Order: sequence, then C-alpha cells, then structure tokens
Amino acid sequence: MTKEIKNKNLTYADSGVDIDSANSLITKIKPSIKETLNSNVLSQIGGFGALFELETAHYKRPILVSGTDGVGTKVMLAKEFEKLDLIGIDLVAMCVNDIITLGAKPLFFLDYYATSKLDVESATKVINGIADGCKESKMALIGGETAEMPGVYKAGDFDLAGFCVGVVDYDNIIDGEKIEESNIIIGIASSGPHSNGYSLIRKIIELKGINKNEMLGETKLIDAITAPTTIYVDAILNLIESYDLKGIAHITGGGFKENIVRILNKNSNAMIDSSSWDRPSIFQWLQEKGNITDDEMLKTFNCGIGMVIVIDQNDQDGIIKKLSLLGHKSFVIGEIKSGNQTVSIE
Repeated sequence: MTKEIKNKNLTYADSGVDIDSANSLITKIKPSIKETLNSNVLSQIGGFGALFELETAHYKRPILVSGTDGVGTKVMLAKEFEKLDLIGIDLVAMCVNDIITLGAKPLFFLDYYATSKLDVESATKVINGIADGCKESKMALIGGETAEMPGVYKAGDFDLAGFCVGVVDYDNIIDGEKIEESNIIIGIASSGPHSNGYSLIRKIIELKGINKNEMLGETKLIDAITAPTTIYVDAILNLIESYDLKGIAHITGGGFKENIVRILNKNSNAMIDSSSWDRPSIFQWLQEKGNITDDEMLKTFNCGIGMVIVIDQNDQDGIIKKLSLLGHKSFVIGEIKSGNQTVSIE
C-alpha cells in the first residue's frame, strides 16, 4: 500500500456505501409510496418512525396481526430474467397472504432492501413493485430500509424482507377451532410456484438449461417461472363478509401437509384429492425436467393451489361462484374427517 493511499482522506463512499445514491432512490420512489398512503398515516416519508392511527370504532376488541417474510432465491431469477418490477409484488403477497388466514384486514407494510452496492434503477423497480402490491392489498407502505453492505453480499446481489400489520376483531379470528367433520376444503388457484421451491427450480435450470423463448401453451416459460405470487386479500375479505370461513391456510413452503395441519384442531383430519384441480403447466415442466416424484412435488410446491379454505358444505356453490366473480379459479379439493390432526393426500 502506497503512502498516498495510506494518507488519503477516506469517505464512506470509499468503503462501498454511497449515501447520495440512497437519497436519489428515495426521490425516485416517493411518488409510488404516496399512492399507497391514506388518512390513517400521520407521518411523512423519511422520518425515524411511521405513525398510523388505528380506527377502533368498527371493532369491539381489535387485535393486531403481524407477519414477516421474504421471497427466497426467486430474487436471483428475477434479476437474471429482468423481472425486478414483479418481485416486489411477491414480497407483499407472501406477508399479507399469511395474516389474512386469521381473518385480518391488512393495514400497513414496511420493507427491507439489502444489497452489496445500491443500483438506484434496479432498487426503484423493486420498491415500485412493493408499492403496487400494497395498493392491491389496500394497505399503506409506511416505511422501509435500504442497506448497502459490501462484503456481506456479492456484487450485484440483493435480498428482500417484508413486514405487515393487520387488524381483526377478537370474536372474528379464524383459527380452525370451528372446523368439523363433513366440512369441505376449497382450493384457490395459484399463479405458479409463487415464492417457494426456487432453490430447486434454479437447480433444475442449472442442470437442464432453459430456453428463454420456450412456450408453455400461450405463456413464455420464463414468465411462468417468475409470475408474481397471487394476492388473495380482496378474495378472502369479500368471502368473510358473507360466509363463515372455518379455517384458511396459505400454501407456501412445505406444501399441503405442513401448511394445512397448522389450522386443524385436534379432532380433525384433512383428506386431499390431488387429482381434483388443474395444475398449471409449469409444474409439469418442473416435474419432468427435474425427475421429481409426486410426493416431493406436493412437499415442495403449491402445485397450483395457493390458498385453502375450510367451509360448510352448504356454502360450497356460493363461495366458488363468488371467487369466480372476483377473478379466482377454485376447486373442491377435499373434506374434513374426524381424526387426530393429520393431512392425507391421495
């Protein structure tokens, strides 16, 4: 090391952290963030903390429901296939789809974006996508953090995390306790793998390669692989207004068995018929390319069902019709039997 370098007046930018880039990012994303805000948000963008006024007039006993998640290694494919504007929607969806299983209305969202060196253009696309997801979920994007951490992340890498808060009246919490024998299980269609199983997807692509122009029916393969996670907020909240939903499960990592069991009470078993719904062609492609067993598919991927609801059998036709009007395909995929809190798939 030369004497000149040793004696240089070092700056934060010399270490790889550029505050000016962060300020530029805030300027670019402000318009999108402002579109998500509502009268409950009392703070301005850029403060140390965000203020949100909770309206309690419509609740007898308001309970806050929180959730946090990320999008895993799907960020790598989003970057590779230039789908950065969609990955933010995934982040919001993975969080809000969790809290609505309890019957909660989403209120606000915060994000965390970490990278080696901030690329303002790329980060703007991602955060604008987060804002889009918040608008679809009818909640405010009230805060976030952008971190440059050279040495922790490789050049060009980034990661995301999201945090959301919702509210539900204590008497309306959906916790699976009312699930009983003869209830029907409805599956609501997914848009594809959503944000789970992407380490396996990337392994398949690594071993088998991918033709970016390959088509799956009328959809490009890369579009099917990177399709953003479906946001079910509007569908679930609409159903809650008219029907008694006894249990709701978000089908994420672990597939059917590990997610549905989380909502079963100790006297219930869930019986799933794996032939009862139409699987998007992306799952057939993945299974064939990866030589994946049926059991591994159902354990790793949602296989075409992103959300499961347990209902009274008399509500079946009305709920399926309602979901269709709201733009969601749905299927009767199983039923509840008396048992000891297990999930069986046939």
